[in-house]
Amino acid sequence: MTVTECAAYLRAHDGYLLLTHKSPDGDTLGSAGALCHALRRLGKRASLCPNPEITERYLSYVAPYLGESRTGETIVSVDMAEPKLYPKGFTGAVALAIDHHPSNTFFAEQTLLKAEKASCGEIVLELIEELLGAPDRTEADLLYVALSTDCGCFQYGNTDAAAHRAAARLIECGAEIAPLNKELFRSFSFARLRLEGMIFSTLHSERDHQLNLAVVTREMMRESGATEDDCDDLANLAGKVAGNRVAITVREEPDGKAHASLRTDGSVNATEICALFGGGGHKMASGCTVDTDVHILAAQLLEAVNAAWPE
Repeated sequence: MTVTECAAYLRAHDGYLLLTHKSPDGDTLGSAGALCHALRRLGKRASLCPNPEITERYLSYVAPYLGESRTGETIVSVDMAEPKLYPKGFTGAVALAIDHHPSNTFFAEQTLLKAEKASCGEIVLELIEELLGAPDRTEADLLYVALSTDCGCFQYGNTDAAAHRAAARLIECGAEIAPLNKELFRSFSFARLRLEGMIFSTLHSERDHQLNLAVVTREMMRESGATEDDCDDLANLAGKVAGNRVAITVREEPDGKAHASLRTDGSVNATEICALFGGGGHKMASGCTVDTDVHILAAQLLEAVNAAWPE
């Protein structure tokens, strides 16, 4: 499905329920919020499916669009590669998937996939321009949240010229980037900073600091006083080591499972590594969740990365 075909689909349907993925980040929330706002400008009925894992960091951006129902006439997933990423409590069928993950399993009836995009927000920007000519200021802010968080404030390897052009377009449309950048990238709670200190103090490093591993346990969370709202972007802390090329972060989830995030410069394919453990994502940024101890998964991932990484 092309952007033009997707826009025609959105014009032809109504009663939208927009899905954001499990452990929602800025891209899924900003993209879904902007699309919801645009659909309402078109005169459509649209809301975001309740997602109990939305943290305080992002809640204010999407609160105006959150509905109470988990059903709708037309279900649309945003920034979601597979059904196991459905938000907690949702069990329906997806009519349309809008996504940028190469590992998308084409689970929806219709799919708009642009795997070359650094963020799903860029796809939604194209959709809104097709539907309405341009995003309004509210949509521009939401799409900047989506784009900037998935690009790590334009520092990650997925940041390309198209991402910068999209950011410029959003600024032209009224995005207030100064306060957004401060809120998203330069403001952290005391508990978050304490947690970072614990993480940095226990880093494991190999290959002359090219491969770095961080483990985050529930005990570290309790000792620091950190909450889920303090855990945004933990996956990139290990990658701050000078000389890093592959960073692994394994975090103990509240349910006891271990969630791993891989960030690479392309030395190894993060998607292929995570696929070994039932996960997926992008070549340079992928993840997986396994029902095991965090230290066991950490050791397994180190072994898999070293096996796949040529000397």
